[in-house]
Amino acid sequence: MPGLVHSKSTTTATNGANPMTANFIETKDGTKIFYKDWGTGQPILFSHGWPLSADAWDAQMLFFGQNGFRVIAHDRRGHGRSDQPWQGNNMDQYADDLAELIETLDLKNLIMIGHSTGGGEVVHYIGRHGNARVAKVVLVGAVPPLMLKTANNPEGTPIEVFDGIRKGTALDRSQFFKDLTTPFYGFNREGAKDNQGFRDTFWLQGMLGSIKGHYDCIHEFSEVDYTDDLKKIECPTLIIHGDDDQIVPIAASAEKSAKIVKNATLKVYKGGQHGLAQLEAEKFNADVLAFIS
Repeated sequence: MPGLVHSKSTTTATNGANPMTANFIETKDGTKIFYKDWGTGQPILFSHGWPLSADAWDAQMLFFGQNGFRVIAHDRRGHGRSDQPWQGNNMDQYADDLAELIETLDLKNLIMIGHSTGGGEVVHYIGRHGNARVAKVVLVGAVPPLMLKTANNPEGTPIEVFDGIRKGTALDRSQFFKDLTTPFYGFNREGAKDNQGFRDTFWLQGMLGSIKGHYDCIHEFSEVDYTDDLKKIECPTLIIHGDDDQIVPIAASAEKSAKIVKNATLKVYKGGQHGLAQLEAEKFNADVLAFIS
């Protein structure tokens, strides 16, 4: 039945800790959403970027789980291990899916952390469903308020760039994802150390998702304006962004969001790239822990 937890896959820790579970909820429209729910304590809910999955947060799930937090991460519909519906791949539905997950697990005093598209998902959840369950928000490399270049948003990215992403996703998704890892992690910058493992996990997570879901989601991270959602955030918010982010330029995103959110702190990583939560995991984890503790 919709809204109930469907345990499709479960692994249990053998060291006396709570079971480590991998479950599904079924949403009101019949879509199954995969999530991981580990540990005990104040809950942290992670929202991943495009075209990835909950596994993008592995370094954070382990760290915060070991530091006394309950850690939850889901695969957005059309991504990862969740269902791949033809319809419903839009931010309104993503936010409503998140609300169903939060309500099913009855999460309260919640810390919400969103990367890139996941940042849009977090702020749109608050815009549609309010602040009642949320204690703090962390946005990292997040797309709000608006990525698209317009007359009122000259710092944004031209529509031709997003049309190119659509074309690459539609016609040669596998190679496009492989190529995308270079600017995503900044491997094209002088002195950067390449990491084949990051490239491989990005590609594996991407190819697990739905081409239709990925294609539709491009509009959601590029052309949706999240300004009104940002204005509705009432809790303390940490905004982390790299000043060399080649995917979501800081001038069109974090710098503007920090001025819109009432209680926001902006932390800029000098030379930081879009995938900084992986590239600089120890620094990122420590900064977030200091903010939420």
